[in-house]
Amino acid sequence: MTKEFEEYMKNRELSKNTITAYYNTLKQFECRYNTLSQQNLRDYKMYLIDHYKPQTVNLRIRAMNCYLEYLNKESWKLSTIKVQQKPFLENVISEADYLYFKNCLLQDREMLWYFVIRFMAATGARVSELVQIKVEHVKIGYLDLYSKGGKLRRIYIPSALQKEALAWFKETGKTGGFIFLNRHGKTLTSRWISNQLKQLAEKYGLDPNVVYPHSFRHRFAKSFLERCNDISMLADLMGHESIETTRIYLRKTSTEQQAIINQIIDW
Repeated sequence: MTKEFEEYMKNRELSKNTITAYYNTLKQFECRYNTLSQQNLRDYKMYLIDHYKPQTVNLRIRAMNCYLEYLNKESWKLSTIKVQQKPFLENVISEADYLYFKNCLLQDREMLWYFVIRFMAATGARVSELVQIKVEHVKIGYLDLYSKGGKLRRIYIPSALQKEALAWFKETGKTGGFIFLNRHGKTLTSRWISNQLKQLAEKYGLDPNVVYPHSFRHRFAKSFLERCNDISMLADLMGHESIETTRIYLRKTSTEQQAIINQIIDW
């Protein structure tokens, strides 16, 4: 990947994770094919369909299409494949398990990880957004983020969490800067957070399949709709481009569906 293409992606305000994913896609394509041609692009798409899940296929197609846009070869762009949505949500931590996990971390004084899951579940922040939160944001009660196109998204920090976090800062002597740091003073990476949460889930007897960063963002959305049935507001809070994306949270999880079936069907 040329420096020029990397600059092109940065100018489009793509996230660091997206740029890395696009770079890896281009590298994979170049390892398999000597030249960029429409036939090789079609062959690559078929290779992806044969070897990867639909979401991954579409991510890599978007990466190649971005590269084609950069080269002014938009007529060569590939179409994405249709992802069949399931009629239920999968692998979302239940409210009971979230409360249990939170209490376990609090009792064991695992305060960093307690606040990692608290902030994600109480704000709906993505893990890449979580690590951008500073003491200063907690003090004012929100963090403003600007997406491509200059669109503003405000992540609100609820008063109960704000009060708890400020007490933790006072206890630890933290007066400013990023909150979620490792022992070397560097911001935690998404992979490190994900791995540590899996280990803590196993420690406390929770299903590791439902304990991952995005699960707490799902928990935020589900809990919000249960208490405030305003899907338009939720779409804004989640930073969704379309309200259709947010509608998935109107669905029950498979566990919730099973519980309802067991309760109501007596014929």
